Amino acid sequence: MRTITTTPLRHEINKLVSSADEAVADMHSNSTLLAGGFGLCGVPDTLIASVLAHPEIHSLTAVSNNAGTANSGLGLLLASRQIKKMIASYVGNNKTFERMYMHGELEVELTPQGTLAERCRAGGAGIPAFFTPAGAGTIVQTGELPLKHNPDGSVKEYSKPKDMRVFNGKSYIMEEAIYGDYAFVKAWKADRLGNCQFRYSAHNFNGVMGRNARTTIVEAEEIVEVGSIEPGCVGLPGIYVTKVVKSTAEKKIELLTLTADDDTKDVTATLGKGETANKRERIVRRAAKEFKDGMYANLGIGMPMLAPSFVDPGVSVQLQSENGILGMGPYPKRAQVDPDLTNAGKETVTLLPGASIFGSEESFGMVRSGRIDLTVLGAMQVSAKGDLANWMLPGKVKGFGGAMDLVSNPTATKVVVTMEHTDKQGKPKILKQCIFPLTGRKCVSRIITDLCVFDVDFTTGLTLIELADGVTEDEVRSKTEPDFKVSDDLKQML
Repeated sequence: MRTITTTPLRHEINKLVSSADEAVADMHSNSTLLAGGFGLCGVPDTLIASVLAHPEIHSLTAVSNNAGTANSGLGLLLASRQIKKMIASYVGNNKTFERMYMHGELEVELTPQGTLAERCRAGGAGIPAFFTPAGAGTIVQTGELPLKHNPDGSVKEYSKPKDMRVFNGKSYIMEEAIYGDYAFVKAWKADRLGNCQFRYSAHNFNGVMGRNARTTIVEAEEIVEVGSIEPGCVGLPGIYVTKVVKSTAEKKIELLTLTADDDTKDVTATLGKGETANKRERIVRRAAKEFKDGMYANLGIGMPMLAPSFVDPGVSVQLQSENGILGMGPYPKRAQVDPDLTNAGKETVTLLPGASIFGSEESFGMVRSGRIDLTVLGAMQVSAKGDLANWMLPGKVKGFGGAMDLVSNPTATKVVVTMEHTDKQGKPKILKQCIFPLTGRKCVSRIITDLCVFDVDFTTGLTLIELADGVTEDEVRSKTEPDFKVSDDLKQML
């Protein structure tokens, strides 16, 4: 009979290292670095700081949802010129990132947020490519996305066109997997085996990045004994992890946002002042009527985020945030603020009873597969047939974020746009054809402005269904470029 014996002298797996400097000691220049985090939430700042202290590590291709701010996160490595290329979904308010990209100091491969998560997931799962509806019919697919600019701002290099296929009558584009040499992951807890547990929305991109790279380095807030993490709570199994180090960086909050009844300004101050605030509140109040009992809904940043404040208390809606929350609650009171709980707009939030947390790759699986009933987004322009442009202005770029994914299944997810009817110069924002680069084609079902509400048919165009108090049909026509029909049952807005 054969037996297996054990001995206390056996070699034990131990992935703990004593410092971040030791953890990054064997990093090489010209490598691809994947970094978890969303905004400033769940960012591996201890490891980033260690790379910053080693300027001999340079010419990195960094893959992350965004690059933090000019003074935090990967923004520090941009400023030190240790990153030569960014693969990201969002530039946001990082002026260093935007300036370097627009003036030819940095190559940037902008990627829809859900596609970015899936490309990283695919690379870690041994899948070289896949098809997605996000970006079909936009410059992501046609190869007109600027990768690099000249110092004067002109385009030096464009992206390549992507293969397109039609499945079940719908267009999809092929995206290739991303493969990382190194991944920096921020965890709440980790043990010497490398098992990791994430905390709330700090999960975001951390799990999917950690499962991808050849060398995954985890910084954990707490180093715990093996067995302390319940098996079902392990968000990143140790098989993927190479090294674990204690996190020493202070957690940061990008946008501290508190509930209106706390000792701070009302969050509706976001709407502005005077007549501007009146217009925007009218839009937000009307958008709140789109929520129906039992819906799963996703909200874009800006005005859409305020819509739940005006929803009838008798209506129960589950809010989904693409950074990995289902069951998102209102803004916190000061005593409830948690750096590990932020929404897609990087604002502090709370969780409702029954909420769940997951990674970004799963979040966008919910989105693309049509599990979300309603998404409310802002816009720069909308066309008569429902095309949407909301990610770029001439000379400025914020990035796609998750918008291309959110509008990629309009037959299952109703897309409602909230925006002022005209721009700051008084020019129409509802056009025959969008002038700015598209976020999606034939995807917007309803447009809510300060003047009116339009329903959109992807074939026949616009129908006016509501007018704001004091607004006439003639005024709407004078401020709307395309022609439109008027509903036989025209109602007053609100």
